[in-house]
Amino acid sequence: MSEPLVISIDAMGGDHGPSVVLPGLEKAIQSLGAGKVRFLLHGDPSIIESALLASSGLRDVCEPRAAQGVIAMDAKPAHAMRRGKGTSMWNTVESVRSGEARAAVSAGNTGALMAISRLLLRTAGNLDRPALVANWPTLRGTSSVLDVGANLICDAERLVQFAIMGSAYHRVIHRVARPSVGLLNVGTETEKGHEDVRSADRLLRATSMTFDYHGFVEGDDIAKGSVDVVVTDGFTGNVALKTAEGLARFFRAELRRTFTETALSRVGAFVAQQSLRGMSTRLDPSGINGGPFLGLNGIVVKSHGGADANGFANAVRLADSLGRSAFIAEIDRDLLLSATTQSEPMRARTVA
Repeated sequence: MSEPLVISIDAMGGDHGPSVVLPGLEKAIQSLGAGKVRFLLHGDPSIIESALLASSGLRDVCEPRAAQGVIAMDAKPAHAMRRGKGTSMWNTVESVRSGEARAAVSAGNTGALMAISRLLLRTAGNLDRPALVANWPTLRGTSSVLDVGANLICDAERLVQFAIMGSAYHRVIHRVARPSVGLLNVGTETEKGHEDVRSADRLLRATSMTFDYHGFVEGDDIAKGSVDVVVTDGFTGNVALKTAEGLARFFRAELRRTFTETALSRVGAFVAQQSLRGMSTRLDPSGINGGPFLGLNGIVVKSHGGADANGFANAVRLADSLGRSAFIAEIDRDLLLSATTQSEPMRARTVA
C-alpha cells in the first residue's frame, strides 16, 4: 500500500477523551511509522487543535473534523441512532462508510457504537448483528473470544456464524492457517448445556468449515489456550472478560504489594525485575485492548472506555492491521462457503 492508510478516530469517546486519545495516537505512530498512516480526528475542533499544538509528532498526520456533540457513555443505543447524527462517534463511522477512511476506532459507548455501525455500514450476507471479539492472552499465546458484549442472547445459527467470523479474524490477525474453534459450555459432554449451544455443536459437526471444530470447552480452557477461537453469547463472554480483567489487576496489585512489603522482598524483586516486568506486562489489560465488530461491511474497532494511552494505541494498531488485510472479504467468503455446505435444516432456517 503506497498511500498512507487512513483511520477515522472518535477523539471525544471514552472516559478520558482527547487526554488519552491523542497520546495514544502518538504511541501508535511510533510503531506504525508516520508515513504509513493518517488520522481523521472527529470532535470539538478547538480542543483537538489545542492538543495537536502540543504534539509535534501528530500535526502532520492528523486532520481535525468538527463534530456536534458527544454520545454519552450511558446513552441508550436507540437514542444514539435517533440523536447521534453529527456527533463525534457518528462522523467517525460515517468516514468509513463514505470511503474516506479504511477503519474507525472509538472508545465510546459500546451499544451506541454497534448500533450506529450497523446502521451506517450494514452487516455482511444474512447476518443480523455484528459480534465483538477480544484478544485473550493464554498459556499458548493468544486466543480470540467472541462475542464479548454485542449480542446478549444468541441462537444456534448465530453461534455458528460467530465461529466462522472468529476463525477468519484469527487467521488474519494471528496468522494461524486453520484455527481450532470451541464452543464455551458448562461441560465437555455432548448432553451438557442449553439447547442453543447443543444445536450449534451439532451444526458445526455437520458442516464443512475452514477451521478445525474442537467441540465444547469450559471456562478454564480459555486461559489454557485449549483452542484458538472460543465462541459464546455476549452475556457470558462479557462477564468472562470483565472477570479476567479484574483478576489481572488483582494479581498485578498483589505482586506489587508482595514484593515491596519487606527489605528482603524488595531485594528479591530487584533480582527478578526483568521477569516480573514481563509478567506485569502480560497481565496488563491494556496490552490486549481493542476488539473489532465482526460481520460489518467496514472495519470498526472498539477500545475499552477506560483504556489508557497504551491501550488506545493497541486498538489503533489493530485497526491498522485489519485495514491492510483482506479481512472483510475473508469473512464474506467463509460465510458463503458455510451456506453452500451446511445441512438442509440449517439452510432452511437461515434463509427463513
